[in-house]
Amino acid sequence: MKKEIRGRARKRLDERLTALEPASRFAVPPRGWIRAIRDALGMSGSQLGQRIGITAQSVQNLEASEANGTVQLNTLRKAAEAMNCVLVYALIPKTSLEATVQERERAIASDALRRVSHSMALEDQGVVDTDTEARIQHYIANNLRQRDIWDKP
Repeated sequence: MKKEIRGRARKRLDERLTALEPASRFAVPPRGWIRAIRDALGMSGSQLGQRIGITAQSVQNLEASEANGTVQLNTLRKAAEAMNCVLVYALIPKTSLEATVQERERAIASDALRRVSHSMALEDQGVVDTDTEARIQHYIANNLRQRDIWDKP
């Protein structure tokens, strides 16, 4: 039951995340979003600082921390609000979540079946490999629990 619920939740999330693709649309400008938007608005660092309640020097530090990736989300949210913006935060998977889970399941199943085949070959009990895909799917269905697929590297 949990596997079905997780599958449906993963599908809904995949559908929502598809709207954000390609992720390259959200590439951070070279000097950061704060600086890019502030400049586009014609707002000085001092003016932004007044709106946030910090000094102009702190605005420079904030812009530098955003550019180097160390800015805190709550600070970024305050800057966004001060410039009449909304902070949008998302993790966008490189492939669908479903594909990521299936890829991980297949890797674990293939590795386990390869070890079994190797052990049997050493004992001179070679496995006839007629339908590898069916064996992989059988292993996934009968031996893997989704919550455990991330335990191994």
